[in-house]
Amino acid sequence: MKNSIVGIFVLIILGAAGWVASKGGPYNGGEHGKVIANIGNKGNAATEKTKEKDDRQKEQDKLRALREKAGNAGAFKVSHDYKNKCASCHGVNGSGEQNGKPLMGPKLFGQSADELYKKLDDLKAGRKENIVMKGLLIPLSKEDLRKFADEIGEFPARATAKAKEDAK
Repeated sequence: MKNSIVGIFVLIILGAAGWVASKGGPYNGGEHGKVIANIGNKGNAATEKTKEKDDRQKEQDKLRALREKAGNAGAFKVSHDYKNKCASCHGVNGSGEQNGKPLMGPKLFGQSADELYKKLDDLKAGRKENIVMKGLLIPLSKEDLRKFADEIGEFPARATAKAKEDAK
């Protein structure tokens, strides 16, 4: 009896695997799959686009690559705790973006410290739903939440000071 049940499950699994394979596989690779598929093609569209780029576009590509490589080195100073817990989702400056690309977390820049503290407290207490934030905030005390809120609330002033410093 056990063997027949296992046999039926094996047939179902093999059937599902065959169906997935007939639909193009479990992972089509998206944009990367197209690049890999075109590696063997000598006259593919990707190489033609590269040839068509003018000097200005090539320069922009180089600058973009340098910005991505440098990360946020030019951003204003933030605490080590903020970098470890917040920057990966909200950006090093709280903008919710990095190099013009949106990140997972919303924009924090420009919110007051009291507003941020209330949101952090609500997230920690479960009054607002966000599993990632709740997991990060559980081990923190109310003083830690206040410290983060105060720091993030200072971001506009820090950005202004950094801009003035850079202008000198």
